Amino acid sequence: MQKPKYKRVVLKLSGEALAGDQGYGISHEIINSIAKQVVEVVKLGVEVAIVVGGGNIWRGVAGSARGMDRATADYMGMLATVINALALQDALEKLGIETRVMSAIEMKEIAEPYIRRRAIRHLEKGRVVIFAAGTGNPYFSTDTAAALRSAEIEAEVILMAKKVDGVYDSDPLKNPNAKKFTDLEYIEVLNKGLGVMDSTATSLCMDNKIPIIVFDLTKNGNILRAVMGEEIGTYVGR
Repeated sequence: MQKPKYKRVVLKLSGEALAGDQGYGISHEIINSIAKQVVEVVKLGVEVAIVVGGGNIWRGVAGSARGMDRATADYMGMLATVINALALQDALEKLGIETRVMSAIEMKEIAEPYIRRRAIRHLEKGRVVIFAAGTGNPYFSTDTAAALRSAEIEAEVILMAKKVDGVYDSDPLKNPNAKKFTDLEYIEVLNKGLGVMDSTATSLCMDNKIPIIVFDLTKNGNILRAVMGEEIGTYVGR
């Protein structure tokens, strides 16, 4: 049987992806589908860490735009990611996969505090580690958290799971003639403002040479395909 291309990966899930078609909250169908796909990958011996967003519950930027203090709004967003992380942990453990939620904001009753060496040890033992509460700092997105945690745990790739099948030069949902990119360099993403990640996260990946694969989460089996090295979505690197 073909071996996975990557041994240790960070899967970045947006909060919006967890909401499914309902647009808000947590879709049990979506979260169970993600959990089953992660189990497929873990059973191949791949070490999986997950960074989850909170946009299905609360977006700090949106709260700030309505006049709320930006730091307060961002902390609320971080707490939303913890809710998503616990839901994901529950779905994974129901499928028999040991899972640890590690939070950048200490809340010891429900999650472990984030400690780099402990996170790596969990991964080495075959546990799925879910990083919650972003970086623990306001003004930083969960994209930046994914880039930072990937560098810290020495992940080989970031799998950016989205609702679209790659990176386009414009919104494919609004423009039927939008052009899809199969390969991009980090600097192209920054210069063209393509919105794969925010600029802080993209720069962090570029500095640490962490490739990013942007792919469609809604298509079942795509997480496995990405880990196996199949050409899906858009590859950002070099």
